[in-house]
Amino acid sequence: MKAVQVSRFGGPDVLALTELPDPEPGPGRIAIDVTHAAVGLIDVYIRQGLFKDAEGVPQPPYVPGLEVAGTVRALGEGVTGFAVGEKVVALPGNASGGYASVYVSDEARVVSTERHDIDPALAAAVVPNAIMAHVALTRAIHLSAGESVLVHGALGAFAATFPGVARQLGASRVVGTVRAGRLAAAAATKLPYDAVVDSARLPDVLDGEKFDVVVDPVGGSVRTQSLDLLAPSGRLLLVGNAGGDWGAAGIDGNQIWLRNVTVAGFNAGAYLPAHPESIRPAAEVALKAVADGLVDTEVEILPLAEAATAHERLESHTANGRIVLTP
Repeated sequence: MKAVQVSRFGGPDVLALTELPDPEPGPGRIAIDVTHAAVGLIDVYIRQGLFKDAEGVPQPPYVPGLEVAGTVRALGEGVTGFAVGEKVVALPGNASGGYASVYVSDEARVVSTERHDIDPALAAAVVPNAIMAHVALTRAIHLSAGESVLVHGALGAFAATFPGVARQLGASRVVGTVRAGRLAAAAATKLPYDAVVDSARLPDVLDGEKFDVVVDPVGGSVRTQSLDLLAPSGRLLLVGNAGGDWGAAGIDGNQIWLRNVTVAGFNAGAYLPAHPESIRPAAEVALKAVADGLVDTEVEILPLAEAATAHERLESHTANGRIVLTP
């Protein structure tokens, strides 16, 4: 199979196209002929070596990539409910293997898209993230119908799936924040935000508005401001650190206590393997949200050989929407 391999931790130049043996699915696993593989910031962080000492992180040489779309190639022993040739997406597993023409996943993390009219490039780009957004909103912070939601980094890969899923769950109002340079793109987005505002002008730009739920994939100063944007008994959901500030978040524990607010983290790579039963019900909602156009994110397609270019653009924040590789 064709694959992009990381030879050592480092810059984008460590990504190289190569040929590797086709993997075979073991018991309980499914082999997928990959048509599209999404490129994410977590791929960049792992390649940089940022998490090299963390348990379970792949070590060079490895094939990066977490989210893929394609068709079922072969079924491992004991797998039921799927057929060869069926259109599917695979959710993040062990943080590797996606940038290849063949990918093997545990059955529990494979979701059929056969009954939904979803372009496979869009499927790879948004369906896994939409599923994870549903799990985060229903299990980590328990969003209720009628509540309001603020999403930081509103156009980011993961963040962009939250407004559509929140709408499906009955959110009454969804507002996003972006950097000033992204305001023009936000004005043109089809994502179902009521408004998108400049994060540098928080909190004044919100005119005192508070939110039941704040979703933060950005970190840094945006995170430290978020407690002040919560309504009484509100919940702050931490889902990433795209801003790259790995220092202390500076969240005041006394505010959490005195204001009866909740701060929760959601890391899909750790949560989904421990709670595979959460995937199927989340997939039903997520697939409907995508099919209904509520997660209509801009997608750019590059050939597998240009994986380094994709990483460079994510590092420089010059990517518009999601980048998807095709072998």
